[in-house]
Amino acid sequence: MSGPLILPWRGKWPKIAPDAFIAPTATIIGDVEIGPLSSVWFGCILRADVNIMRIGARTNIQDGTIVHVDSGGYATIIGDDVLIGHKAMIHGTTIEDKGFIGMCATTMDGVVVEAEAMVAAGALVSPGKRVGKRQLWAGMPAKYVRDLTDAQLAGMAKGVAAYAERGVEIREMIATLK
Repeated sequence: MSGPLILPWRGKWPKIAPDAFIAPTATIIGDVEIGPLSSVWFGCILRADVNIMRIGARTNIQDGTIVHVDSGGYATIIGDDVLIGHKAMIHGTTIEDKGFIGMCATTMDGVVVEAEAMVAAGALVSPGKRVGKRQLWAGMPAKYVRDLTDAQLAGMAKGVAAYAERGVEIREMIATLK
């Protein structure tokens, strides 16, 4: 079984915590840093060729997601304990700690998703928008819908823990196959 495709760009190699899980079919290019117990799942592409990308601890980037940076000045900064759903598109965006990006959602240049905020599945957050702390935004273009409940935040925390555990388990399983 081959490993993920990890490539330098202009002398900058990705820096990945030793206990992070990077799926064998993921591609990571350039000035990317990935924190402890984070996971990048199957078919993801993370490309930091014209700016920096930083991903905190226990963050998961689910299958088929594309994460890129912006050449116009927007790095991609993703905090700790962030959930990013399948097939999301994250471009030149800051996602603060405990943020949530739903499946097939798109965030564009200069977007900030504050701590404990959620972008709903399929939403399109247009350039420069700010999703406030504990807010839910949905639609195309995305707009504020309501504040999140304590129960929803607890569910998000459970999801973070489950993905961190699953990443460790799959990384260990893959190691036994080599």
